Amino acid sequence: MADRTLQQRLADELVRKFASALRGAQLYAEGHPLVQRNIGSFGDAVSNILAHQPDLTIGLVADEVVVDDAPVPKGAGVLGELHLRLQSRGIQRVGISRGVTADEIITLVQAINAADGGETGGLAVKRLADGGLELPHIHVGRIRIEERLEASFADMATIRRLYSEAVSTADRIWESAQANGLTSADEVRHVVQSLAQAVSQNRTALLSLTALRKYDDYTFTHMVNVSILSMAQARGFGIDGGALREIGMAGLMHDIGKVRTPHEILNKPDRLTSEELVIMRRHVLDGAELLRRISDMPAVVPVAAFEHHLRADGSGYPDGVRRDPLNLVTQMVSIADVYDAMRTQRAYQHAHPTDRILAVLRSEDAHHFDQHLVRRFVQLLGVYPPGNFVKLNTGVFGVVMRANPGDPYRPKVRVVCDKGGRVLEMPYDINLWEVTPAPDRASTVVAPADAQEYGIDPLSYM
Repeated sequence: MADRTLQQRLADELVRKFASALRGAQLYAEGHPLVQRNIGSFGDAVSNILAHQPDLTIGLVADEVVVDDAPVPKGAGVLGELHLRLQSRGIQRVGISRGVTADEIITLVQAINAADGGETGGLAVKRLADGGLELPHIHVGRIRIEERLEASFADMATIRRLYSEAVSTADRIWESAQANGLTSADEVRHVVQSLAQAVSQNRTALLSLTALRKYDDYTFTHMVNVSILSMAQARGFGIDGGALREIGMAGLMHDIGKVRTPHEILNKPDRLTSEELVIMRRHVLDGAELLRRISDMPAVVPVAAFEHHLRADGSGYPDGVRRDPLNLVTQMVSIADVYDAMRTQRAYQHAHPTDRILAVLRSEDAHHFDQHLVRRFVQLLGVYPPGNFVKLNTGVFGVVMRANPGDPYRPKVRVVCDKGGRVLEMPYDINLWEVTPAPDRASTVVAPADAQEYGIDPLSYM
């Protein structure tokens, strides 16, 4: 919703009408005119918001009630009442999507009032959260993901922990989708909320972590990396808030259709046969189908899952599908996907150096990618991205601290080893873009280096 004033007014109205509907249903019999009128007014408030957007979320964040990303002012008289009523029933989130019916609204209000906080109430909330009440346009659950994180992302230890937790969550999401299919976007939002905040606060440090992975965790680190790389691109365009999180969700879930790909094909150590390739390529259809069934999943997420192997020149797959132009989110996810896949060492593929990957993305012959987006991506990461261990023209070694948008070969570097590879007691920084190029002074990066060979943990210097 573009108009922030309108968004706030509709959010205030929604909270008041929701509280009134719950209060009336608690005080009077089901068929009482006041109950019907209050629930009807709440339904009208829902419809007013859904006229501007496909879905809405009413959530509890600390001591606030939040509608989407708009906190309702504490001065609202019903705020405390609604917060207490939902919290006492173990409800932290109510998601409502376009198409909701009056009967669904009535069932929601009645079910919340039936939950008294005891064992019976717990069962009522569980039925709501698990879909047991058959409300296709309403989802109730916990939203740890919407909590405002107070931790600072200034230190590398916090960033490392965040990244590790994100990979573990991606693993759980994958297993859940594989076993039962996904019924809610809650856990997806949870991991992306944290990553989005870190991208906004300390994008360079988070990007540096995307270069570190184990082959055994490729599927899950790839999910997280594409999410981070997609959001980093979006932040470069000034995108923030809910839109940024939706882009992160699209990146995280772009390959989720592979949960339906046979294990022997998905994990085959050699190149796929043409028959196996046909089966593998079905993941874009399977992913879109799986995601579109989740009522509280943003619409752009299944779109990106379906389109991320389509290319700007009409090539790619699914065969016979052409989008002109491709969705912007799809294009950012596609660039992140190709970049992260090519730089990864796998059983059947050597990791490619960044300059080779960027050359593929910038290829004018293929016209696979929007070149404006690729240029911005190169400016974001540089040829030697943050966290890379590199050799400078004078023979010393350093850790890339920050890319230089004006010259991707001349980033800011922290020199940590001398020419012989000995670790310096006092590392020092050089802004290579501020140094006049000369053979006898450190002024450019000449090659990547293997940090393990020198016993270096690049991230410990960032």
